Amino acid sequence: MGGKKKNKGGMVQNNGVGTVLGTLLFAVLGFFVLFPVLAGALASFRPGIELLRRGLSINLDFSTMTLNNWKLLFTPNPDSRKYFMWFKNSMILTLVTVVLTLVICYFVAYGLSMYEYKLKNLLFFLAIATMMVPFEILMLPLYQEMMDLHLMNTSAGVILPGLCSASTIFFFRQYMIGLPKALLDAARIDGATEYGICIKIMLPITKPAFASMAILSTMGSWNNMLWPMMVFRDAKKFTLPIGLNTLITPYGNDYDLLIAGSMFGIIPIFIVFLCFQSYFIEGMTVGAVKG
Repeated sequence: MGGKKKNKGGMVQNNGVGTVLGTLLFAVLGFFVLFPVLAGALASFRPGIELLRRGLSINLDFSTMTLNNWKLLFTPNPDSRKYFMWFKNSMILTLVTVVLTLVICYFVAYGLSMYEYKLKNLLFFLAIATMMVPFEILMLPLYQEMMDLHLMNTSAGVILPGLCSASTIFFFRQYMIGLPKALLDAARIDGATEYGICIKIMLPITKPAFASMAILSTMGSWNNMLWPMMVFRDAKKFTLPIGLNTLITPYGNDYDLLIAGSMFGIIPIFIVFLCFQSYFIEGMTVGAVKG
């Protein structure tokens, strides 16, 4: 009756109302999440002056729709060449950062989860404690450190401070402590080395964790603006967020390129998510269901 059913204990549950309310709630939340993307996509087909007149809006007004912004982006000209230079810089920086972060954090988490030794919990606590320190507090000491190491205006100066991410270590460790350690014992009995166990046995099992962290690390590195802006001084090394920010100046604003370039800059994140979405869901829900 009315979506009601009895569970094993004989209690009556009403799943119909809960399903409808849950669907409505997530539909509303989905709209608020997608609104900025949809509004930005529509704005990219309007002249930049319309953004100043009406702001971001999802109202369809075909009289103002045009492809001029996208033509400006993809037609060879000084502005588009600058944009794709920033785009390439971001791609290279993000790729190197994500690969190195995943590799380093995987090995650190492996050592914190698969072996027993003194000070293990203390080392893990110290790693997690760094998550409680805001980047704004570390910003100036890191800046001074990069100057002392002569890494200012270099890609290494941007990449190195964030390679050992506490959140990524935490996620990898939580994932691996849920795996049976009998796999390690069986591999040792078969004569596998510790490096062989780590790379050939455990690494393939942690693919969902790698996929989840690859998406989150890619988003963090691709959207990072504050630290690269402090390190880079040469305009030819600017990443996409910094470059787009330079389009807004006291002497004039290039909204046409800004809006189209911002929307095109979202595409790599969507591609990464689509490639790893199945692993991402599995990795983020691991341990949620037991038994």
